[in-house]
Amino acid sequence: MTPRRLLPDAAELPQILSLIHRSFAAMEGRINPPSSVHQLTAATLAEQCQQGEVWCLGDPPQACVFLTPHSDCLYLGKLATETRCRGQGLARRLIDLACLRARDLGYNALELQVRIELIENQQIFSRLGFAKTAETAHAGFDHPTSVTMRRSL
Repeated sequence: MTPRRLLPDAAELPQILSLIHRSFAAMEGRINPPSSVHQLTAATLAEQCQQGEVWCLGDPPQACVFLTPHSDCLYLGKLATETRCRGQGLARRLIDLACLRARDLGYNALELQVRIELIENQQIFSRLGFAKTAETAHAGFDHPTSVTMRRSL
């Protein structure tokens, strides 16, 4: 499976949207506030393709990731893998790709955020070379709701 960068008019964008919704569905009722995946639309995916990058593996897409340039790192978001495809190294391949893209863009780090309640995701990202650097709170919350994790390249 070769990673593909999607363009704003990619026919796969509705499939990517469905993949993300299915992949993030297990968070329902576990995280507060609710996930921002509920705000994603085909139009916001097309915008992500323009302002950042959207990559996928498989046809139809079995895994995807958003990459967004920040001032001092490449931000990795919406990493999603089809449930039936988990454990096959697809997420690792997309993170390896993100490392290459970060270097190509002149960055020396990747960064991501994981919800505080999703300890298992934090552990997975730790095994993939990310370290916790901060805890943050969504607007209106007086306690941490997310963990920021960073991987140096």
